[in-house]
Amino acid sequence: MENQNAIEVRNMSKYFKIEYDRANTLKDKLLFWNRGNVEVHQVLKNINLNIKKGETVALIGTNGSGKSTLLKLMTKIIFPNDGTIETNGKLTSLLELGAGFHQDFTGRENIYFNASIFGLTRKEIDQRLDKIIEFSELGEFIDNPIRTYSSGMYMRLAFSVAINVDADILLIDEILAVGDQHFQDKCYAKLEELRDSGKTIVIVSHSLGTVKELCHRAIWIYRGELRLDGDPVYVIDEYLKQSAIDHKEEIKKAKQKGIYKSKSIINIDSPRDLSIINNTRESFLLRGWLVTDDEEAKLKVILDGEEVEQIQREPRNDVYDAYLEQFEGYLDADTLGWKAELRVQDLKEGKHILKACCFDRNEKEVTSKEIEFYKE
Repeated sequence: MENQNAIEVRNMSKYFKIEYDRANTLKDKLLFWNRGNVEVHQVLKNINLNIKKGETVALIGTNGSGKSTLLKLMTKIIFPNDGTIETNGKLTSLLELGAGFHQDFTGRENIYFNASIFGLTRKEIDQRLDKIIEFSELGEFIDNPIRTYSSGMYMRLAFSVAINVDADILLIDEILAVGDQHFQDKCYAKLEELRDSGKTIVIVSHSLGTVKELCHRAIWIYRGELRLDGDPVYVIDEYLKQSAIDHKEEIKKAKQKGIYKSKSIINIDSPRDLSIINNTRESFLLRGWLVTDDEEAKLKVILDGEEVEQIQREPRNDVYDAYLEQFEGYLDADTLGWKAELRVQDLKEGKHILKACCFDRNEKEVTSKEIEFYKE
């Protein structure tokens, strides 16, 4: 293994055997010994790559592409059927919530348990304990059994331990997608700090905006093969182009089979549900967004039973980033948002109902969002 590399993968393949109609008793095994069906599922095919020391690399791809399996192979939780994977340096990983924790131990006890798995002595853990607890922001919950924790609390504890074990290589799956936005931002700030300090980080993420900001490289795994490796902006652009092609092909096949169902999400940002509008201002804003994979979908915004004619479309880059992968090839950041400015004096006092709807080409309602607000 070359000294400048943290991870080397050579001619590596991984498959799983799935056995059907397996005999469960000795009698069945004797009578039907040759009737079992075995299906071989190829997950990764002939992967070759180097990750250099100090690089921050993202593995991207659709669900089922093999990226998470590749990360598990790097941790040596599972092993390749062919080829080799070598690592150079102390390694820690965050792959699954609860991995490396004992459900009946408290958070504090699990810090000792989990950190010892990563090779720290009790004395070393003692020295870092306060720092780990402080970063986790678990407060008094640190002395509760972790079986009482939410998924976000799990993530806080796991991440706080992982960044304090002095690892050279940090492997992270989608675990950072759980929890509140404040702590996610805190985690990414810490990852930037670790990146800048020369640690090697490999991350699986569906947050493509984060990949562009955080990573030196992106590796695209497509149907089990390494499709592209390079600059994150370029790799992500190519990945989204292919994803759009695949997505539209899936929709075409579904329509041919008569099983197509469009996917749409609509939201109202303003006014807030149950909010109050008064005469201290001249106008108020209706605002929201719609994402859909139906190219013929229509938006209607209805206030107190009447369609709002003043609706205009507007850019919503925040919505675009959030739903980019889920709606590959169907999103236009410049038209995802909608808004209308109305005069307060045109509202009667009392309760008002605002409804935003998405209709298909047959004028059938696909999805909607409804809120109430009040005029004083």
